[in-house]
Amino acid sequence: MWFRRDLRLADLPALHHAVSEGAPVVPLFVVDPRFANSGAPRRSFMAAALEALDRSMDGSLVYRHGDPAVVVPTLVRELGAASVVVSRDYAPYGQARDIAVAAAVSELGATFQGVASPYAVPPGTVTKTDGMPYSVFTPFAKAWRSHGWATPLPVPDVEWLGAPQIACDGPPDVPAEAPSIGGASEDEAWARWLDVQPNLHQYADARDLPAVDGTSRLSAALRWGLVHPRQLLHDLSPEHGDEVFAKELAWREFYADVLHRRPDSARSNLNPKMDAMRVDTDTDARRRFDRWANGTTGYPIVDAGMRQLSATGWMHNRVRMLVASFLVKDLHLPWQWGARYFMRHLVDGDLASNAHGWQWCAGTGTDASPYFRVFNPTTQAVRFDPNGDYVRRWVPELLHVADAAVHSPGPLLAHDYPAPMVDHSVERGEALARYRSATAGSR
Repeated sequence: MWFRRDLRLADLPALHHAVSEGAPVVPLFVVDPRFANSGAPRRSFMAAALEALDRSMDGSLVYRHGDPAVVVPTLVRELGAASVVVSRDYAPYGQARDIAVAAAVSELGATFQGVASPYAVPPGTVTKTDGMPYSVFTPFAKAWRSHGWATPLPVPDVEWLGAPQIACDGPPDVPAEAPSIGGASEDEAWARWLDVQPNLHQYADARDLPAVDGTSRLSAALRWGLVHPRQLLHDLSPEHGDEVFAKELAWREFYADVLHRRPDSARSNLNPKMDAMRVDTDTDARRRFDRWANGTTGYPIVDAGMRQLSATGWMHNRVRMLVASFLVKDLHLPWQWGARYFMRHLVDGDLASNAHGWQWCAGTGTDASPYFRVFNPTTQAVRFDPNGDYVRRWVPELLHVADAAVHSPGPLLAHDYPAPMVDHSVERGEALARYRSATAGSR
């Protein structure tokens, strides 16, 4: 059983399938050299989650380091294993990796079996009546809900055959620069869900308020499979107002579906017409990007979000939209710059959700008429952080500024806080002018 994005034992169909073959199960995790390209927060969370998974199987987890296309068949040969069982991976690299591994183990006479996926409904499953995929979220979500999903499975009885009987390498290193991150175990993720679930009737409103604990904070647990979305969906009740939370899970599955059919959209505009949009990439653009990344834009809500990300490896979702909109529509920088930065710094960095969340903000993705949405960071801050508590928590230069006045950008806020680096009203006009110029020839 090769564990990847499924670091749990409950509701793991691949593990049930491995057990059903009637032989001892070798639990394997491959420390892929490509992990070095991941950000420190993600690698730190992964290491902690693996440690917890290993404890749950009494220290049996076998670590091997190297290219999976070499490591997995090597272990198959050592053991004389009959099969390799995995949860299917639908991300671009994961699919290519699995094709290579499947070919290698097949040459040894073993089978490579993909079972289920990290999603309630596997990407590529939900289609229109003519078999074509959905390109807009709302009809996708309706069809996704109608499709349904299986009932969660319990933890099976497993006869593990692993460490120390089978030689293994050490666990992955924990990056020294990673922020302190908790909740990286199946038990902790489930405890968090049990705390969140009774308050889901408030989720529709509380989830947009960055100063309160109104979100599930389960994004990293979902990213690494400490819980499966099917488990959460099973516990939801429409009568209790849980549909908004279900819709957020549907967005995650929609973006995975889009990436599955358009793997190029991880780094390129989903809408090719937007390739004509002029963006800035010169030396001054890099300087503006650095101010955005360092949280010194002079817009308090933007700076608070970027500083929260740097300190914790996480950022509130409403604030993610605001900082993304600021980067692409106030600073006129490529959304790809922001997406790469997020993937390096987010503990819950997920290729599909991250790339298409950025494309949603940039107006290059799935939204039918997206580009005219230009968030005003000041009015959004007043609306969603009315007392300024979130901003003051992350921008200590403004601790002395009372209530909503903290959101008014300007040099008089504090002597050590910068003036706004741009005029939002001016840059909004510039963004819309660039959009009109880019799309004029396509009408």
